[in-house]
Amino acid sequence: MSYDALREECLQANLDLPDTGLVDLTFGNVSVADPEARVFAIKPSGVDYKALKASDMVILDFEGKVIEGGLRPSSDTPTHRCLYLHFEGIRSVVHTHSRSAVAFAQSGVDLPCLGTTHCDYFHGAVPVTRDMTPDEIGGEYEWETGMVIVERFKALDPTEVPAVLVRNHGPFAWGPSGKKAVENALALEIVADMAIKTMSIRPNAPPAPQHLLNKHFFRKHGPGAYYGQK
Repeated sequence: MSYDALREECLQANLDLPDTGLVDLTFGNVSVADPEARVFAIKPSGVDYKALKASDMVILDFEGKVIEGGLRPSSDTPTHRCLYLHFEGIRSVVHTHSRSAVAFAQSGVDLPCLGTTHCDYFHGAVPVTRDMTPDEIGGEYEWETGMVIVERFKALDPTEVPAVLVRNHGPFAWGPSGKKAVENALALEIVADMAIKTMSIRPNAPPAPQHLLNKHFFRKHGPGAYYGQK
């Protein structure tokens, strides 16, 4: 089986990260999955974005076995794999250390939905996970990171809130394609920056009303969406 298209999509999504300003140094990675084949491509660990090639992308199956690739996959690979196994309908996962989103993750505070820019991408607050235990950190750390994300989404729809803030760590975002997952990660950083500025002016700024949230989210998402072109 050829994985050329998967590698190319994964490469382009990874190259988009520095172009958006979402990453510093080599802090960040994107994976892109083929759910039917139960495989995914991911950026190799610690490789400079300027040096990346499609052939560098590592192919793994959903059990975590390397299928193709001569480089070590991202250290966050088990987290990506965990999300593919638990979140139906996603094809790409993005992890960054983008600065404003990280500020919320380090503060342990959900990113509140304060206005329509946020509403357009996330149907409610972007949640922060709980603290990880010493056993979770000392064991299969990256897999357990995925599991605390899954735990946080027990009452949430990951297709309606396509991002999370891992406590003391940073954001993960996802979507139906590499391009869309990167877009969601960028939207997350934008609304996090807006929220920080809003809360510096009014610390107890109320969230956007539910009817406004619903209007803006569902005009872009779901069967009744009418934003943009067909």
